[in-house]
Amino acid sequence: MTAALGPRTKGLRLTGPASADALTTGPGDGTDPGQVSDDITGPLFSWPLLTLDESAVEHNIALMARLCADAGVGHAPHVKTALSAQLFARQQARGVWGATVANAAQLRTVRDWGTERVFLANELYDPREIAWIRTELEQSAGVVIWLYVDSHAGIRLLTHAFAGASAQVVARLGVLVELGVDGGRTGVRGVRSAVDLARAVVEAGLTLVGVAGYEGSAASGTTPVELATVAAYCQDLRTVAAQVCAAGLVPAGRPVVVSAGGSSYLDVVLAELPGDVSISPTASWPVRVVVRSGAYVTHDHGFCARMDPWTRIPGAEPMRAAATVWGQVLSTPEPGLVVCGVGRRDVSYDIDLPVALTVRRALPDGTPGPVAALSGAQVTALNDQHLYLRVTADARLAPGDVVGFGISHPCTLFDKWRVAAMVDDAGRVVEIITTDF
Repeated sequence: MTAALGPRTKGLRLTGPASADALTTGPGDGTDPGQVSDDITGPLFSWPLLTLDESAVEHNIALMARLCADAGVGHAPHVKTALSAQLFARQQARGVWGATVANAAQLRTVRDWGTERVFLANELYDPREIAWIRTELEQSAGVVIWLYVDSHAGIRLLTHAFAGASAQVVARLGVLVELGVDGGRTGVRGVRSAVDLARAVVEAGLTLVGVAGYEGSAASGTTPVELATVAAYCQDLRTVAAQVCAAGLVPAGRPVVVSAGGSSYLDVVLAELPGDVSISPTASWPVRVVVRSGAYVTHDHGFCARMDPWTRIPGAEPMRAAATVWGQVLSTPEPGLVVCGVGRRDVSYDIDLPVALTVRRALPDGTPGPVAALSGAQVTALNDQHLYLRVTADARLAPGDVVGFGISHPCTLFDKWRVAAMVDDAGRVVEIITTDF
């Protein structure tokens, strides 16, 4: 299923409705549905425009798949970053367990994609949504949905909604106790509280599959002290897992799930979480680790690049930044200042400002020329629709030039776009990627 596109779709110059598939099949001048332009400077596209480097995307997906396979862990990538069925399909092709989502709306979205295994890495308190989940599980025997609890109130809602459900349906609603950290976001505080809540899950007749949490709440940087703090948090997850198994809360023979995010601290997660947990001096219990990393698909030139756990993993290699937002120079009103047609509606800015990377200088007829590296340009501010560049003489930017910007934090980029142009190494558009925000 592809999204309906048309004249209202930012980045595309369409005169009528079209599908993403139609835009990448068959020749044409790109101005009418069913026609395609080979290059982003062609008539199908307009500025600003989000592009994705296909080779970088494929490299990142393949690298993550290899790292998980080498470590013997499962992967349920968090699809909230791009919320794109096409990008998730590329991840599925590399053997992921399922999709992780952040809320009920995203859960319904990925079910509409046809995804059968979904991990709602959050609490759910809306009885309408819980009733919908029961219906999904009852109508589709292959569907498995996991979610968090961090309170007795959450358990009561689930218990009420699934009263009278068959054992097979209840078994496919996997409940994980979320362990949080002091001062962090959701999740019970402390190992003992987590174990007590796990006991309440089982006593309520629900299916406890394990324990989960977000290690990013435990630290914000990559100093040795911060990495040690994350490692200690991961060990707390394993302690909860060991204690719930020792208490008989997980059926014998079934591995206990331990899940973490892993986007910024995958090195620590892979080093600390795998391996059986000890439940007595003479017995152990198998652990099934599931990581939920998602932003790695496009990586970035800012936050993800700084946190970069990939180069801290033996045998790994760097992820590659795949996303570029292109905007045209609108004005050079005074020496040292360039204003571009890119703004808060087009790029992420919650952590860092964009980074000026490349330029396509305007040719005499006004069309953009070939891509060239850009130096001497720094982004200093954003308005809703404008970006401010402080430039040196080396930048040589002029009205009509098109600048390519790298971004920081892809999780707040894609929600600003309904489409992105996937380009190959030759700059040809090979796919129109759609989002479902």
